[in-house]
Amino acid sequence: MITVVGEALVDLVISPDGQVAAALGGAPFNTARAAARLGADVAFAGALSTDRFGTQLAAALRTDGVDVDGAPRVDLPTTLAAAELDERGTATYRFYVDGTSAAQLDARPDLGDADVVFTGGLGLILEPMASVVEAALATRPDALVMVDVNSRPPLIADRETYRVRVERVVANADIVKASDDDLEVLYPGAEPAESALRLHRLGAGIVLVTRGADGVEVIMSGTSQIVAVDPVDVVDTVGAGDTFDGALLAWLVAHDALGALSPETIVAAVGAANTAAGITCARRGADPPQRSDLADEWWS
Repeated sequence: MITVVGEALVDLVISPDGQVAAALGGAPFNTARAAARLGADVAFAGALSTDRFGTQLAAALRTDGVDVDGAPRVDLPTTLAAAELDERGTATYRFYVDGTSAAQLDARPDLGDADVVFTGGLGLILEPMASVVEAALATRPDALVMVDVNSRPPLIADRETYRVRVERVVANADIVKASDDDLEVLYPGAEPAESALRLHRLGAGIVLVTRGADGVEVIMSGTSQIVAVDPVDVVDTVGAGDTFDGALLAWLVAHDALGALSPETIVAAVGAANTAAGITCARRGADPPQRSDLADEWWS
């Protein structure tokens, strides 16, 4: 079981010509759906509103086979994020969070059945959720822990407090994913390579640095390797990183590799995750691939 802890929200996707479309989202929400669509057993443990958007979020998770029994329902309205797309399809986010649902995870989720725990994004920023996430991981659950830093600078009130929290969480993680932009938020002015190594030295067994079209750097066991990405005609990048996360974990589960994270295995998993993320980039919005969208070679 992959247990995903974090936010579910609604993206208001704003195209360059000003058109607006509402889309179900939130990085952990997307990650849960991506992993479930690829056949993994997944549970979502973030707060969901009882409003119409929250009902749609819960229904979408269930449709993809995600267990939402452990997701608390709250009466606050669903959190909103404005995703402004540029001409290349890259999204810049602005969040509307005050008095809304996403942060309202105020009790430690049950991780007893989890083989994998995934978190990150707003789960490292918004209270009370961030404190609950940190406490849950501080117990070092008997599961593989993956953290996607996925920083959202507009929501970070105190960068030093945020950095210290991220470092505490990273110290209890097996896999940490961060983009160059995430590393700049954590360690302004530092070289990305040194910042990634700093996360590795904190205790993260594997650090994955995503660099868009330049591939993914895998840092582990004293080695560093770039895994290339195939060219793709990008429609937009909404949900691509989340698809990467869900696909990586689904691939590891499908290959019974959670207890054998060798460099060769991780490189293969990253390559498979890149392929899945590329499919999402070629689609409008966060629409992760189904099993049927991937060739048989993806599973080999």
